[in-house]
Amino acid sequence: MHEYGGNIAHDNEASRDSWRAVKRGMVCRCPKCGDGKLFRAFLKPVDACANCGEEMVHHRADDFPAYLTIFIVGHIVVAGFMATDTWLLLESWQHLMIWIPITIMLTLAMLPSIKGAVIGLQWALRMHGFGGHSEEPMLADTAHEDGR
Repeated sequence: MHEYGGNIAHDNEASRDSWRAVKRGMVCRCPKCGDGKLFRAFLKPVDACANCGEEMVHHRADDFPAYLTIFIVGHIVVAGFMATDTWLLLESWQHLMIWIPITIMLTLAMLPSIKGAVIGLQWALRMHGFGGHSEEPMLADTAHEDGR
């Protein structure tokens, strides 16, 4: 048993290293052990780690990885376009032929790593059931408080 936040907690509630979990997620590995695969398909996470058995069904990455990817790729592509436009005289169609494939390739390359990082962060912060407790009872309690 460990002291955690002023309360006595079990071993499974010991602090989790957020940076390590995010790094493991970025290389598409289990945020807990770092050995098991995080994805069974391109963006489809495994139900549980094959190595340590940690369940991954709790994640709620939703659209956040896509938003982060758009933000990062957008900055890279716009900066590249502006830099290229200052020293090369290209027609609009030529820019499109350069920057559309780069945008697609960067997005497809970055999206799994960013989704893995988001899942790793959720695991490290014990969000959405990764802490060993379900959030459903909390949702039911708030519904009763509202009179529904």
